Amino acid sequence: MERKEMQSGTIPVWKRYALTITEAAEYYHIGENKLRMIADEHPQADFIIMNGNRILIKRQKFEEYLDRATVV
Repeated sequence: MERKEMQSGTIPVWKRYALTITEAAEYYHIGENKLRMIADEHPQADFIIMNGNRILIKRQKFEEYLDRATVV
């Protein structure tokens, strides 16, 4: 499988360091608006990367945040 991934040039979502809001919404089954709201409420959080005006979510750090959260 990894050889096929390398040939196609795509990295599966579960191996990516950072996800776009759309990718994160699909991966975590959380709405895009909710993810944007979380990012707005936690602008200095260690799971947020701002690339210009684009929000990226650090996958592993966000999973740690979700593990600690009781309500999303």
